[in-house]
Amino acid sequence: MTWHSEYPRSVPARRPEGHTPRAPRWTLSFGNPTSLVTSDYLAVQCSVPDSAGAQQFLSLVAADRGDSPWAPEAWELLSFIDDAGFYNLVHLAYWKDSTAHARWLAEDPLPRWFAGLDAESIDFGAWHEVIQVPTDRVETVYSDPRRPFGLAACAGTEMMSMTTNGYFGAARDRMPVTAIDRLEPAGPLTARENPVDTRRMRVRAECGHNTTVIRSGQYWQGAEGEQRSDYEDALQPKLMAGMRYLADNPTETGTLSLRVMTSLDPDTLEPLRETSVLGHFHDFESLETWSASHPTHLAIYRHAIEKNREYGDARTVVTWHEVFALPRSTGFEYVNCHPRTGILPYAIDVMAVL
Repeated sequence: MTWHSEYPRSVPARRPEGHTPRAPRWTLSFGNPTSLVTSDYLAVQCSVPDSAGAQQFLSLVAADRGDSPWAPEAWELLSFIDDAGFYNLVHLAYWKDSTAHARWLAEDPLPRWFAGLDAESIDFGAWHEVIQVPTDRVETVYSDPRRPFGLAACAGTEMMSMTTNGYFGAARDRMPVTAIDRLEPAGPLTARENPVDTRRMRVRAECGHNTTVIRSGQYWQGAEGEQRSDYEDALQPKLMAGMRYLADNPTETGTLSLRVMTSLDPDTLEPLRETSVLGHFHDFESLETWSASHPTHLAIYRHAIEKNREYGDARTVVTWHEVFALPRSTGFEYVNCHPRTGILPYAIDVMAVL
């Protein structure tokens, strides 16, 4: 049995008449009716990877891997260097049960530690960004169904073959709510005149209505020889060029935040041949416009399609993404962080937390 949200369409679909995809793709389905899904990013921001703050964080991650009935349904450990040069270590967790997530926040060691941090006394930063949306505000796509990624790693989900892919606008068509809602923002993108410096402070920042978050993944852990070389020498440079364009042109592209994260082995902390880009955009259309028309994305898209057609089922480089359209009520929290962290430069409201 599979379950998904569906509405009688009042907003026209983007799919061209008679469209047949050039490559197979899969999307996520749920085994049972599901009201909310949660993607929870909790991180430390340190000057160096082996700082005391990072070590404290890792010890709490280890303590959080117990038999709690509200433990994450899937979780990962990632790292990245942000644009201010700080090392960020990220615990990413997923739930289909929003009540279990709420109990985890209240009871488990890692979130309780974050809630108790004293911004005036710590020598590192920490941030917590919780993405929680109804399933009708989620869309996913995977180039290979043989390994689960992100939300798809939760029990009670499966990847289903689909044909809503291979045309610009397909991502919007895959998100159920777009049948009745154009996901327009409440107003234009506006950068804050005075960046919020949260050092020695704890603040809560609010997204604009219909802020769109994408996690786009690249997995080549199993790739060797020609396929590994092709990814690392040809496709990955195209990906990084696209990310640089978005990061360097936030106003034109609606990019609120962009992080290129490397997946870590949770036991050894060794980096894997797996990355994912976490991007926050002003609205769905901002992300769509870059995807549909900019040369940097077209280069990525065309290369991936060409190699998928060349290798077929033997393709060992997997790409995927998950997209969430957020309501304005979403709140992100930052403790002792530099002013370019996360959505702080573009937050609608920033409020001190006492």
